[in-house]
Amino acid sequence: MITTPRLRLRPLTEADTDWWVRLHADDEVNRFVGGYSREQAAARLRDIQQQWTLRGHGLCAVELTSSGEAIGRCGLNWWEQFGETEIGWTFARHHWGNGYATEAAQAVLTWGFGTLELAQITAMIHHGNTASAVVARRLGFTPLREDSVLGRACTVYALARDDFTAP
Repeated sequence: MITTPRLRLRPLTEADTDWWVRLHADDEVNRFVGGYSREQAAARLRDIQQQWTLRGHGLCAVELTSSGEAIGRCGLNWWEQFGETEIGWTFARHHWGNGYATEAAQAVLTWGFGTLELAQITAMIHHGNTASAVVARRLGFTPLREDSVLGRACTVYALARDDFTAP
């Protein structure tokens, strides 16, 4: 469990399937990350649980500490084909513009570089996702390379532990 003054991040589990489907059902939310059927969501969440077991990290549900409402997801994802640990974030549209992505990602970076002692974390930002690119730059990420993830062009940003400034 990772906490900030406004947020609580907890590991996602298969029990979050219906919530995951609802989060990704909004066309604006899934524009860069895609939508999920219930079966696809359950399979993805099983993969996330397995990553928690095997690597000690994964994606988290982000909840408001004030109400317990799940408002998005943020966490670390290991990409075998790149040999990289990526940070990612996705939030329900009605929670955009409140600084939650930056706050959650800052907490995940502090945990990833501190507790997990990762040397570098990447952020794969699909072309056209200017809001996520702004968050990545605000956190200290800089462009590393152009690549493709899940068949879509993206800019891979990177942040080294030595360049990270904890809050």
